[in-house]
Amino acid sequence: APKPLFFSIGDEEAWKRLSEGGADYIRKFLPALHRLYDTVFFHPKPVVAAINGHAIAGGAVLVACADRRIMAKEGGRIGVTELLVGVPFPALAFEIVRFAVPPRRLSEFTLSGATYTSDEAVQRGWVDEIAEPGELLDDAIAVAQELALLSPPAFAQTKRQIRQAVSERMAQSGEATDKKVTDIWTAPATLAYIRDYVARTLKK
Repeated sequence: APKPLFFSIGDEEAWKRLSEGGADYIRKFLPALHRLYDTVFFHPKPVVAAINGHAIAGGAVLVACADRRIMAKEGGRIGVTELLVGVPFPALAFEIVRFAVPPRRLSEFTLSGATYTSDEAVQRGWVDEIAEPGELLDDAIAVAQELALLSPPAFAQTKRQIRQAVSERMAQSGEATDKKVTDIWTAPATLAYIRDYVARTLKK
């Protein structure tokens, strides 16, 4: 039977570290974030996200890496708030969000920085379904078990084909995009914007 892998996403702590660590920290942070997303998004086996709390910014992108996304009813909010913090999306993070959400919602999700309740998230396509909080993990494991019954080579190849457009866009422009993104993230004005966001939002 599939074994669940648990992630704890502390976006508030991440923004605090970025504001304190400065440009040198960011130059280490962004490649590490890319490796995390790359590992989960392109994992050849079924990946099911069981969301039992807030999934904000990097947490929302990690959720978007999964093959199926199940959120606890009224358990938290989900959304990408990068632009509210003053930073653009790294190349792979943006491509994952583009892949996972309905095309008509992409601009709304990325440009507004809005976050959504479980009911709003399933209506807008951020997640696939909602579960009662006490049933969330069981529901997610049941979905994983169902997917695990499929032929592993056939599943892996099909998943590779589904994600092929992301691979191609990353090969074509990922490196150039990430250079521009890193330049913006490490600019003094951006660091000041992040520090101001932390002071206004996270230290209340």
